[in-house]
Amino acid sequence: MKKDMARLTGRNVRLAQKQWSGELGHQQLQVLKILTEDYGFVVALGDLLFLDGKWYVTHAGLLRLAQRRQCVGIKVQQVREFCDPTAGRWVFKATLHKHARSEGFVGFGDADPSNVSSAMRGAELRIAETRAVNRALRKAYGIGLCSVEELGTLSSLPKSSTHPSASTLPHSSNGSGNGQPRLRDQLCLLIRQYNLDPTLVKAYAADFCGTKTLSEASRDSIESFIALLTRSAKQNRESLVCKLNSYAQPQEVHS
Repeated sequence: MKKDMARLTGRNVRLAQKQWSGELGHQQLQVLKILTEDYGFVVALGDLLFLDGKWYVTHAGLLRLAQRRQCVGIKVQQVREFCDPTAGRWVFKATLHKHARSEGFVGFGDADPSNVSSAMRGAELRIAETRAVNRALRKAYGIGLCSVEELGTLSSLPKSSTHPSASTLPHSSNGSGNGQPRLRDQLCLLIRQYNLDPTLVKAYAADFCGTKTLSEASRDSIESFIALLTRSAKQNRESLVCKLNSYAQPQEVHS
């Protein structure tokens, strides 16, 4: 077990240094090692994100942790007295039971147009539920990190767009027909907004998600990649372009 954990820690550190090159100092790497050893988080699966100098846990990472710890169930209830569907205001209560006889760990999550990105207007109900579950999970397992879904500015990304090279991006079940933005559309808008090469973005995304092709990646992993791509493009587009160029295939030279 110790050897397995040591290997996981090593993989997490190497991938984190690759994904957030130049951003991670000694202290942040030490925190990553502790999070890996204490909770078994996997960076390649999108369990953790490093944003603005801080580590954040993701919904997917928390759910995988609960599965590893053999959580027996999570009950989610709408707190009706605080909800106002007309105003798009929703509040949920989540109760997590670590074992059959546990009293439960309670977390509340709220969402309304004031703390959700404009691109996700209409999805406040789902966001509030996710936040409630995340808070119950963090409380139950003693995780001091904030979850990325609780950050209003990262709760969503633009809903749709078109791009002349959109056909190079994968069509997959990672989209949604329930009002949630299609991930392919989100990537297309980022590509158009920052004038990025879609082929290189796709290669970078597959590498980030740890899959051979982007269509094989989970929705959670792609969402984590989109959050990273958005932040990188906003902070330093030139650095992002250099990163993307590293995924360019070398041209064959014919004599």
